[in-house]
Amino acid sequence: MPHHGNEEEHNTSAGQQNTQGNGQEPVIRDNRKVDPVTGQARHPEGGQPSGTGSPAGAADSDGDALAQAEEILNGVDVPAEESVAQGAPAGSTGNAEAAELRNDLLRLQAEYVNYRKRVERDRAVAGEMAVIGVLNSLLPVLDDVDAARQHGDLTDGPFAAIATKLENALKTYGLVRINETGVEFDPTIHEALIQQPGEDIEVDTVSQVLRSGYKSGERVLRAAQVIVAVPA
Repeated sequence: MPHHGNEEEHNTSAGQQNTQGNGQEPVIRDNRKVDPVTGQARHPEGGQPSGTGSPAGAADSDGDALAQAEEILNGVDVPAEESVAQGAPAGSTGNAEAAELRNDLLRLQAEYVNYRKRVERDRAVAGEMAVIGVLNSLLPVLDDVDAARQHGDLTDGPFAAIATKLENALKTYGLVRINETGVEFDPTIHEALIQQPGEDIEVDTVSQVLRSGYKSGERVLRAAQVIVAVPA
């Protein structure tokens, strides 16, 4: 068919007619070397520009996403049943917390036992010191009773009975009199006021007690004042 005018327009019209006749839409190819949207250069072969949509860039993006997801998951507390489902050791966190609580309980129990022992020991010491204080305050009274007995004032009568009851009551609190003679001199319980030579004496010996001494248990309340016989 003869045609007039521009051949390019004729070709385009012919292509459109052929497309319409075939029932297919026209295919438009954009061969511009610069992307009008991003402004980046296109590959001559029609590939994607470097850095955008490349496999390396996709890998970096995937790596960042995985790192962020891992960081988020590490900061989340996963319940025990979920940990079992994911393959984590069952009750590992719970066992650690239980062990820590058990150690705290044992430490508190030990502290309580030590505290109770210390309180009982302090209570016993306080009671002993109270008894010793009372006994020390009664020693002058006992000295008067001894003096009255030596002078024969307590041989009989109500005062003798009272003195005997007082001495027996004090014995129940551990009071022991130190008034023995003929025993070896012991500086821990004896106070030597006079020394005199003695016959057939090999060691220092208590020959006479001038004032009785007293002790309570292993504690010496007052040393006995004595006369000591020494070897000649």
